[in-house]
Amino acid sequence: MSSISLTPDFRLQTLFMDNEEIARRFARLATLMEIRGDDRYRIRSYRNAAETIATWPTPLTVIAAEEGARALQAIPGVGRAISGKIIELIERGTFAAWEKLVAETPLTTLDLLRVEGVGIKTATTLHQQFKIASLDDLRKFVEGGGLEMIDGIGEKTAAKIESSVRSLTT
Repeated sequence: MSSISLTPDFRLQTLFMDNEEIARRFARLATLMEIRGDDRYRIRSYRNAAETIATWPTPLTVIAAEEGARALQAIPGVGRAISGKIIELIERGTFAAWEKLVAETPLTTLDLLRVEGVGIKTATTLHQQFKIASLDDLRKFVEGGGLEMIDGIGEKTAAKIESSVRSLTT
């Protein structure tokens, strides 16, 4: 049974890494992966794990410290790969897959979803087809008339997006 050590550094880290934070990281990972167009089954796995972790009654840091990765795998939706990422996240505050994804797709890409009128499909189109990865990129795209190039965005939605981008970037 491999468990993580209860060093003072670990105890300090666990103060900031509760189940909700762990779940939030996996949910954000899944959303970034979706915007990129990654494998939908992997995306669903991360989302399912995030949903379970968010409401799991026992802190994952305690499970990891006392019983190790195998005990984490007893949680529905948490397999060997995700349990390893949880251990790494608890120990380091991050994990390699997250770092690699964020290096390829900036976290600012998630800000596109804050824009009124932009859902996951539109954010995916903006990112994949037009390489938009931030609100500033989107503002420039909108100002240049770029929304006219996107199928499914009518005048009302375009106006809503333009107004929302303006309010978010000023």
